[in-house]
Amino acid sequence: MFVPNYPYHDPAWMMLSLHERTGALPDLTGRGVVMAFIDSGFYPHPDLGDRVILYVDASTDRVVERTTGFHDRHLAWHGQMTSVIAAGDGRTNGGRRYPGLASAARLILIRVATPQGRIREPDILRGLRWLDHNQARFGVRVVNISVGGDDPNDDPDYDLYTVIRSLHQAGVVITAAAGNRPEPVLVPPASAPEVITVGGYDDHNTRDVTQWSLYRHNYGTSFDQHLKPEVLGAAAWIPSPLLPGSKESREARWLAMMLHAHDQRTVNQLLLSAYPDLHLTRHQAFKPDQQVYTFIQERINHHKIIDVHHQHVDGTSVSSAVVAGIVAQMLEVNPNLQPDAVKSILQATAKQLPNVAEDRQGRGVVDAEHAVRTAAQMKG
Repeated sequence: MFVPNYPYHDPAWMMLSLHERTGALPDLTGRGVVMAFIDSGFYPHPDLGDRVILYVDASTDRVVERTTGFHDRHLAWHGQMTSVIAAGDGRTNGGRRYPGLASAARLILIRVATPQGRIREPDILRGLRWLDHNQARFGVRVVNISVGGDDPNDDPDYDLYTVIRSLHQAGVVITAAAGNRPEPVLVPPASAPEVITVGGYDDHNTRDVTQWSLYRHNYGTSFDQHLKPEVLGAAAWIPSPLLPGSKESREARWLAMMLHAHDQRTVNQLLLSAYPDLHLTRHQAFKPDQQVYTFIQERINHHKIIDVHHQHVDGTSVSSAVVAGIVAQMLEVNPNLQPDAVKSILQATAKQLPNVAEDRQGRGVVDAEHAVRTAAQMKG
């Protein structure tokens, strides 16, 4: 009766998992690796289990370390998305479909959005400085930054570049989102030479590589004139958890059940309970017409519904988190890898998209299995 709004290629409306779309090895989980995420905010999603070592509130000058989650939900969605995509274990649906590639990694979640909801370069710098001072304390090996700064900057002594250089020298691999505008403009931290800047590709929810295309991401050079992004990660149609307890998740719960209902009678029965959460009237629920059904399809499309727990998302925030998960697998099989070696392996094993200029895609699409196997072979 209703249909999903994502590309699908079989009657089951199958949405590819990250393992399916990246070709990652299923028996690797980032075990033994500590990852940090710098983002707007976070939610202690069930898929992260008890693997969060610390929540760090770097949203003001007084940085606070917490062992429990943050209370404000309005800034939590974006960081929940990146951390769970990279490192969730998929337990909300029994682990069957959508675990992250680093589902056993331990995590430090660093919030940098101000109380007003803004993220500026001084806020990102505050979070990075805390990490620089504390990475050895927790053994952090990977940090993903899915937020961007304010303006291009070519000063090698700029504060953001300096702290990134310090983390790099300490052995921390840094992945950063390139940005979501197809323009030759990069801002810190994506423009730092040491960072693995990640662009995106759209696989159109298929493993048929002839159907893949470039995502609309920023590109350009670092301040020392190296091409960026270095590599591409999966950036579209990516399963991501709905924020538990939010009004969006309450609405999406009903929409998902209606999407997967097989007949109109079942939909009508669901409407009798769902109408308050869907902002429909009692009359509309008891006597639904075509206008009601059209409204439901529009809401399914709006929320990008996959199932009761998941929607699909896109952007280089997503592709950077996916590549961070692959890096965690590389460090799982070879803990001695240093950041430059990780970047070199990712570039050497990537596969170029045909008919796309190198300045737009770097070395191309990250090959998760090839990168991890190469990392393992380099273990001395």
